[in-house]
Amino acid sequence: MNLSKLASQAIAGDSDAFISLVKELESSLYYMAKSIVGKEEDIADALQETILKAFKSVTSLREPKFFKTWIFRILINECHNLIAVRSRTDAYAEVPPVTAHPDEYGKVDLREAVERLEEPQRIAVILHYFEDLPLRQVAEALDISESAVKMRLMRAREILQRTLSATTFREGKMNYGSI
Repeated sequence: MNLSKLASQAIAGDSDAFISLVKELESSLYYMAKSIVGKEEDIADALQETILKAFKSVTSLREPKFFKTWIFRILINECHNLIAVRSRTDAYAEVPPVTAHPDEYGKVDLREAVERLEEPQRIAVILHYFEDLPLRQVAEALDISESAVKMRLMRAREILQRTLSATTFREGKMNYGSI
């Protein structure tokens, strides 16, 4: 069953349809949360809060076709709220930047390269390229303009091209991993 039909049913109050929607998007939501907060316990907290908030307010969603955008926006907000709370209570709450030694770049795959991007570019890349959201929906999820999304994607592509080109020339091949 497609997401839009399940979303229509969930909006109409069908909790089984909502559960099916969450199961369909589970790995995508997990990956997005991981790219923002990093720690497993924080990922679990963000996902739990996202699902609870989405379940409580799904009947207020006007357009079923925007369910995916809507739930990603809730998740991104929950992740940022969690980081803010953790940073006030725990000096180690922030996710440290991924660092690699020059000789490790030969082992980089596309997902790892995306993880090294700064958060604004990383989230835009994940939503647009990995989750196949159109630019307009990415802009809505991030609460920015479409031109800002295009700019973030352009910067991300430039960085990824430099990173992956360096890997290709050094190793002679590139590991794309599973996308």
